Amino acid sequence: MKRQSLYFLEPQRVEVREESLAAPGLGQVLVQTLLSAVSSGTELLIYRGQAPAEMPVDESIVALPGKFTFPLKYGYAAVGRVKALGPKVVQYWQDKLVFAFQPHESFFLAAPEELWLVPGDLTPEDAVFLANMETAITLALDGQPLLGEQVAIFGQGVVGLLLTALLSRLPLASLVTLDLYPRRRLASESLGADTSLDPQAPEAMKQLLTWLKGSRHHSGADLIYELSGNPAALDQAIAATGYHGRVVVGSWYGLKKVDLHLGVEFHRQRLKLISSQVSRLAPELSGRFNKSRVLELAWQMLRKIKPSRLITQRFPLTQAPQAYQLIDQNPGETLQVVLTY
Repeated sequence: MKRQSLYFLEPQRVEVREESLAAPGLGQVLVQTLLSAVSSGTELLIYRGQAPAEMPVDESIVALPGKFTFPLKYGYAAVGRVKALGPKVVQYWQDKLVFAFQPHESFFLAAPEELWLVPGDLTPEDAVFLANMETAITLALDGQPLLGEQVAIFGQGVVGLLLTALLSRLPLASLVTLDLYPRRRLASESLGADTSLDPQAPEAMKQLLTWLKGSRHHSGADLIYELSGNPAALDQAIAATGYHGRVVVGSWYGLKKVDLHLGVEFHRQRLKLISSQVSRLAPELSGRFNKSRVLELAWQMLRKIKPSRLITQRFPLTQAPQAYQLIDQNPGETLQVVLTY
C-alpha cells in the first residue's frame, strides 16, 4: 500500500512524499492517522535548521531513530485508528483509537506496546495533546512547586499554557506568565494565570517583580520556568528569581547561543538552574514514577482541561508547507496547529 509522509528536507523546506508501506508484520498493527499535532518548539528548530545535526533525535522513542540530519521525518503526537492486525496480534486491537509518538504520516506500523489507547471519554482533538501534557507534568514534577510559592512562567506556547493550567490548580501565592503575543497571553489568563505580561514591554520586569513582591524577607519568584525558546528570556528569569529560588529550563535552544549575566546576584542569591526534559524522569522520582504513571496522569489532566480549545488551525497533510510557514513567520496567530489526514 501507499502512504504520505512529511519530510524536512532543508531549512525552511518540508515536503510530503508518497512511499510504499508493507503489510503489518509479526506483532505489528497498521494505524491510519486521523490528526497529528505540530510542535512549535523542536519542530520549528528543525524547520529553521537550528537543531544539532549530530545529536540523536530521541533514543527513547522507537519511531524516531537516527540524528537531526536532513532529510528527516519527525513528529511525536499522532492519533489514529488501528486498521489491520499482523500475525500474533490479538483481535482486541482492531479499530481501537490510539495515540502514538510517531512522525507525521498517513499510515504507520507499530507494535501494540508502542501505542496508548485513547480513553473513550476523550476526543481525538483532546488526545492529540498527550505528549505536550506529559511534558507539562514533567516540568511540574521537576520544579516541585510548594504551597504559597510565587511562580512565573516565561513562554506561553502550548506546553507553557498546559503548565499554567496545571499550576493554577495549586494553592500558589501568585502565578504570573509572560509571552510576546497577545493571543497567548489571553489564553494564559483564561487557563488560570493571575496575569500575563509582555516581556518586551518597557515596564515588564518592574511589573513582574511587583506581582512577585513577596514578604519583607523574600522578594522575587520562588520558582520560574523558562519555556519560551528564547535564550534572552533565561537571563530575565534569573534576574526575577528570589533568594534560593529555582529556575527550571524546559526550552531546548538547539544551536542558539545563551548569553547569561551570572556575575551580579546569581551566586549571592544561591539560585538553582534545573534542566527538565520529558524523555527521562529525574532520578529522584524514578523510584515512584515511570512513563506509564505520568501518561495516566496526563490522560486525567486532559479530561479536566480539555485542551482541544487551543487548536487554532487545521491543515490537510498536503498543505503542511503552509502550516510550517505560518508557525515560522506568524507565530502570534497560532496556539496549536494540527495536520489532518
